[in-house]
Amino acid sequence: MEKYLMGIDAGNTSSKVVIFDLYGKMIATAATPSMHFKRRGEGFEEFDVTELWNLISVCIKEAVEKAKDKKYDIILLDLMLPKMDGLEVCQQIREFSNVPIVMLTAKGEDMDKILGLEYGADDYITKPFNILEVKARIKAIMRRAGSDHEEKEKAKSIQVGDLRMDCEGRRVFIAGKEINLTAKEFDVLELLVFNPNKVYSRENLLNIVWGYEYPGDVRTVDVHIRRLREKIETNPSEPKYVHTKWGVGYYFQAQ
Repeated sequence: MEKYLMGIDAGNTSSKVVIFDLYGKMIATAATPSMHFKRRGEGFEEFDVTELWNLISVCIKEAVEKAKDKKYDIILLDLMLPKMDGLEVCQQIREFSNVPIVMLTAKGEDMDKILGLEYGADDYITKPFNILEVKARIKAIMRRAGSDHEEKEKAKSIQVGDLRMDCEGRRVFIAGKEINLTAKEFDVLELLVFNPNKVYSRENLLNIVWGYEYPGDVRTVDVHIRRLREKIETNPSEPKYVHTKWGVGYYFQAQ
């Protein structure tokens, strides 16, 4: 059984279908209201509108499921779809994915664009459009998405010398060996590591890590710093990571 590609441009008032072979050669075309294919070869039956609409509906549902099951770099989404419009599809995808979505539509009103962006689209291109503009916009969006992904990955994990922090898993490693920290010890270390060379007073650390309503005093901070050093420093009396600024507070600096 031979395989073919079907291109569908479905609107509210008219639709067009084009069938290609796998080499890109156009085999047959059809358009509303008749939806009867202009035959360019053997083996194509006539479609009626209802049958085609049902086929498109199934394709849309399958596309949403594929977006849920697999990772895609970007999604090009037509606004005017039968039964389920592009806004609804966009909203469904946004429930489980942050994949960049570019919406294509013949509607060029400002409110239509605002709705598309409000429903989760990253960009909105009106028809007719220049394919070079579409390619340029896709490249720009993927460039931004790649940058955001890199920043998120950096935020999840940080390596300083022999010390590595997995912030998402809340795990700390020294020279590849996992160190067991309490929740507050991890919070203190995370704050210091992500703000290197910034000196925090004991009052600052107490307020940030424990909260302003915490009933304890600054000695709580001293105890946690001491225990933290005992766990991550080779020689706690001569710390390599968590240092003291005498009379001021504590700071992180890898030596």
